[in-house]
Amino acid sequence: MDEIGLRRRATVHDVARAAGVSLATVDRVLNGRPGVRAATAEKVEAAIAEIGFQRDLSASLLARARDLKLTFIIPDSSNEFMASLADAVGRRAGQALTDRMHIETLRLRALDADALAKSLDVLDIRHCDCAIIVASEEPSVLAAVDSASRRGIVVMTLVSDLPGTLRRHFIGIDNQAAGRTAASLLGRFLPQGGKVAVIAGSLHLRDHSDRLNGFRSALAAEFGGIELIGPIEGHDERSETEAIVADLLVRHPDLSGLYNLGAGNAGLVAALDASGRAGAIRVIAHELTEPTRKGLRSGAIDVVLDQNPDGEIRAALAAARSLALGGKGKGATDPIEIGIFLRDNLR
Repeated sequence: MDEIGLRRRATVHDVARAAGVSLATVDRVLNGRPGVRAATAEKVEAAIAEIGFQRDLSASLLARARDLKLTFIIPDSSNEFMASLADAVGRRAGQALTDRMHIETLRLRALDADALAKSLDVLDIRHCDCAIIVASEEPSVLAAVDSASRRGIVVMTLVSDLPGTLRRHFIGIDNQAAGRTAASLLGRFLPQGGKVAVIAGSLHLRDHSDRLNGFRSALAAEFGGIELIGPIEGHDERSETEAIVADLLVRHPDLSGLYNLGAGNAGLVAALDASGRAGAIRVIAHELTEPTRKGLRSGAIDVVLDQNPDGEIRAALAAARSLALGGKGKGATDPIEIGIFLRDNLR
């Protein structure tokens, strides 16, 4: 940073002087408006980086003469992690108001692509600047995301991505890496190999298909002695997952491991407990919720791979505000860190 940046916070005037352009040109670049040549825009962006200019987003919100309006669309089911996401949004709604952001949360039936598509289709740019959605990769949803984006609504994906659409940003963990991590752990738990069953919520969810791909590739590369059973879809529901696990335990008395890459973990733990084989089978699950905490404490679950819901919502709000105020490209947030929890390090 140069002398200007060391003395005080850089302003748009400093950017204009450093780039040798007018204030109007800086404003056009900052807000992504047309009328600026590519070479000139590059000069402005270089000046911003050189002097360490940071936009005052609160001032930008004030200049809009209206507040920023955000809509979260989150599945409503027995999936405890989705409930924790909705709770995290609720906890931040009050603070968001002081930052001139109004938050609305819609809870839709889980894996109901048509309901999600219809909810996106009725969003109006006058009443919604940004939609943050947990979505499955269905044709109707993909079309609705692109349609909303073309209407000027910033669409961001949360937890599960839709990379082939016009969505502007993804907030979540690296799900391929999560699957590889699960494979690496199970491979080390089972050095002699054996049968490992995989349960997914839905392979129409990009996060679940990415976890499965990462899991399979890591096992194939390093742990060839493990035989995969599945994946079997439990639709993230407790009762369905419980029935799947109970059936697997009956049909495969030599089952060595389980990887539940979705939700429904209360059912998984219940089936293991009822079978009397809890603790005898190596189990890896996702998301630190009350059922997975219970499973870790009892020994029914060995490892939980977690993504922090509060951290995700905090990152989503920061990215939404930046993008909705004219930020170009992707939001400036890092991937959510994958937490690894055993009974020994439960917080």
